[in-house]
Amino acid sequence: METYYKEVKVEIKIGDLLEENAEAIVNPANSLMIMGGGVAGAIKNKGGKEIEEEALKYAPVPIGKAIVTGAGKLKSKYVIHSPTMERPAMLTTKDKVYNATKAALEAAHIKNIKTIAFPAMGTGVGGLSFKEASEAMIKAIKDVIDSGIKFERISIILREKEAYDEFSKAIKILK
Repeated sequence: METYYKEVKVEIKIGDLLEENAEAIVNPANSLMIMGGGVAGAIKNKGGKEIEEEALKYAPVPIGKAIVTGAGKLKSKYVIHSPTMERPAMLTTKDKVYNATKAALEAAHIKNIKTIAFPAMGTGVGGLSFKEASEAMIKAIKDVIDSGIKFERISIILREKEAYDEFSKAIKILK
């Protein structure tokens, strides 16, 4: 599913974040930048440990801030590490996911990144439902675009149909 909001293409699809054709992918990180499990672990396993080594130089990164590193062997050029939790394997909240999504987009803008792909932030070890995550993420995307920041494409890459269904409902605020 895709829509355009103020000339920015926002798309939701089922797929593999690590195979997405985007300049940057987002890692829903922890503030310590330890890439253990979930999306972070998958990024490190496929892209190489140099991604984590570069990210660790910036730790700790507070929620609401994001850092950009190289993407190692991944298709994308960059990984944007945006904490949704303070320490590995913590539960998160809708507010933290909102702030992490917003921070990732702002970091992309500073780096002049025009295409960015997100996973469902906070839904793994973070414990949020797809409904909670979708509402927080889509609101953050809307607020950033409303602030005047432009992208060519913002993608949300999901693994489950249930996630796709919830994000498809949430994206309606962009119409």
